[in-house]
Amino acid sequence: MSSRSVLAGIGALAAASVVLTACSGSSTSTTADAGEPQPGGTLRYGLSGAPTCSDPAQSGTNQTIYVIRQIVDSLTDQDPETGEITPWLADSWEVAPDASSFTFTLKDGVTFSDGTPVDAEAVKANFDSIVNTLTTAKSPLGGSYLSGYVGTTVVDPLTAKIDFNGPNAQFLQATSTAQLGIQSLATVAKPAEARCDGSNIGSGPFTYADYQQDRSVTLAKRTGYSWGSDVFGHDGEAYLDTIEFTVVPESGVRTGSLSSNQLDAISDALPQDAPQIEATGGRILTTSNPGTPFGIQPNVTRGALQDPEVRKALVPAIDRQELVDTILGPDFKTATSTLASRTPGYTELADVTYDPEKAKSILDAAGWVTGADGIREKDGQKLSFKVMFSAVFAGNQAILELTQQQLREVGVDLQLELVSNAEATARQGTKDYDSTYYNSTRADGDILRTSFAVDGRNLNARGPIPDLDASLTEELATTDTAERNEIIGRAQQQVLDNGLWIPTIELSQAIGAGPTVQDLKFEASARLQFFDTWLSGQ
Repeated sequence: MSSRSVLAGIGALAAASVVLTACSGSSTSTTADAGEPQPGGTLRYGLSGAPTCSDPAQSGTNQTIYVIRQIVDSLTDQDPETGEITPWLADSWEVAPDASSFTFTLKDGVTFSDGTPVDAEAVKANFDSIVNTLTTAKSPLGGSYLSGYVGTTVVDPLTAKIDFNGPNAQFLQATSTAQLGIQSLATVAKPAEARCDGSNIGSGPFTYADYQQDRSVTLAKRTGYSWGSDVFGHDGEAYLDTIEFTVVPESGVRTGSLSSNQLDAISDALPQDAPQIEATGGRILTTSNPGTPFGIQPNVTRGALQDPEVRKALVPAIDRQELVDTILGPDFKTATSTLASRTPGYTELADVTYDPEKAKSILDAAGWVTGADGIREKDGQKLSFKVMFSAVFAGNQAILELTQQQLREVGVDLQLELVSNAEATARQGTKDYDSTYYNSTRADGDILRTSFAVDGRNLNARGPIPDLDASLTEELATTDTAERNEIIGRAQQQVLDNGLWIPTIELSQAIGAGPTVQDLKFEASARLQFFDTWLSGQ
């Protein structure tokens, strides 16, 4: 089966369209009046949070992936307009009829920045290290993409055959993600912690020049790079000489730095920032993230959240439109399912609707009685639980504070627990929380399996749920797009019905860009791609 016929079977995924739009929603062309792209220059970028680790296999936050995506190439890429899986490090691929094995033919002559070849041995070493060294404890996303991994066979120097112990229909799309980006043998031989210090060697269009944890990262152009993705807008090397990422957590400081030309682009530009950015000739570029929307994932083994009726009541108790209108603005959408609307296989769920009277009725019927302080209780237990979250997105705290007010209206006491990224990750690993708040980005409905499978991340700490477990297994074995999307649609409802996810809002990337920044683009998973970016007026 050729790569093109495989796409017909696996599905030309309808991934997120990532047209860059201004705050008004009108389409913008970043190069309309700028002329031909000019090489050179340093782009100064303000991150809203610190990268958590320089290793793509261990990364998950948007701010981290903005950096590491420039360092590593992947076997394939995904067209952000069509969702088609396209060549990158691999020229072509074949997929077994049952999707249990995948054979990739690599481009000849590609090298890592240390001069060693990108070959089948490197592919094998990367996947082996994720499964055997990092494990899902350190690489939850990469590990989930390689679930059931048996091993990689080096057929010849440029041919790698990856085998699984059963069907794994999501794997082809997974090979386009940053988490499965290919690094050098020297890098993947290191222990997990040593892979986070900025010494990573990839084959990408940029290399790490300086890495100061929690402060800054500097990337330098890779001279001689000539094997870009088919999705890229030009051939050869990147245009920029250098990208300087600086961690600037305060939104007002980021916006002020952009407006005063101390930075060229910034993350998480908020609606109130738009007038200041546009007054100096800048603009805000936006796109919605595919994957799971932001939501509360309850630990079903703790406290009041053990009661499935409580979890059920939380869904209609949240006014998602108020969250968007009050905090985020028109570039954001309310969550309407357990998948974000830009995800292949997304199905709108009628139950994800604001209806506080329904929420009260569910709690009344379950025996939760309103106390003197307005908070419900049952058998001496208050209807109170904590939500653990980190500031990976600038709006998280404000969203949860308003959600806290909304839940109190139906008698639920939500307590906010802001922690660092590192603490959130550690506690998610030990299931030490009442609930946790986050989103996951991926342009494939298999993100449901990653997030909710009993043998996946399972941050619900749940036991078997036969119908949901069957759906998540089935989608892995189904290569027909329509059939797989039907199964994914069923799984979305089952996740909701079992109270495993309380959706709030869909994440959008809102990037403030100064007037000299041209062709700053989003890739299929709504992360930034700087390969085609250039600076005008140098």
